[in-house]
Amino acid sequence: MADAHTKHHDYHLVDPSPWPFMAGIAAFLMAIGGVAWMQSLKGGALPLFGFDFATAHWYIFAIGLALMLYVMYAWWADTIKEGQEGAHTPVVLLHLRYGMIMFIASEVMFFVAWFWAFFDASLFPGEATQATRAEFTGGTWPPQGIEVLDPFHLPLYNTIILLLSGTTVTWAHHALLHNDRRGVIAGLSLTVALGVLFSYVQYYEYAHAPFEFANSIYGATFFMATGFHGFHVIIGTIFLAVCLIRAIKGHFTPERHYAFEAAAWYWHFVDVVWLFLFASIYVWASFGATIATH
Repeated sequence: MADAHTKHHDYHLVDPSPWPFMAGIAAFLMAIGGVAWMQSLKGGALPLFGFDFATAHWYIFAIGLALMLYVMYAWWADTIKEGQEGAHTPVVLLHLRYGMIMFIASEVMFFVAWFWAFFDASLFPGEATQATRAEFTGGTWPPQGIEVLDPFHLPLYNTIILLLSGTTVTWAHHALLHNDRRGVIAGLSLTVALGVLFSYVQYYEYAHAPFEFANSIYGATFFMATGFHGFHVIIGTIFLAVCLIRAIKGHFTPERHYAFEAAAWYWHFVDVVWLFLFASIYVWASFGATIATH
């Protein structure tokens, strides 16, 4: 009877799990709660199933977010457990790598949309189909009356920070391949610290930006592109922090460390996107513009 349950293949048949269903419920609550929250901010209503969800304000969204965070923790904990139990065979690991590559490719296209919006507004500021947009830009880029950030101040600091973090995560990877546990922990610790420092510098930059998101096509494209990148930095920092905790616990070996590889790939992707943002939105767009001095 025991032989009937022995696995004679390289594939992993996932055990029945409640987490996909729970994730769907959490996403539904976040969607309904988010819309209800926005409706309540403008004094509107969201009547569904005989109940005005707008009266719940942000509570529904908070419940959905809390449930989603718990599902993420529990689901990934199960995945880590499966990997440690040997369920992630070479074939399964190959497919996991394909999945991560496809995920990063989708993220590339996500940022292509924001670059597209930025270059459409900046390269053709006077050829908009709506007169209001031409009035916003004044036919020039940056728009008239806009003072831009000095690209060689805080943005340059953040560029150096991210380049250093790419170096430290690579150091940690090479240390792992050579079974140098102390080097892995040191490299990941520095990378996480640099990620936190980047986020703080960007927060400070946003707090002192001489333009706003609203009423400016420049501000809208700037904050959407750099803001989403900042969000990805936060996600990547958490990803690496989890890898750091696992490295301290001794989960990774030179032969088996897919999670660390995925985190490193994601972090290098974040680095490359920032270089394009810095070169285009900060440096190129500042040519001939008035630089803010405060």
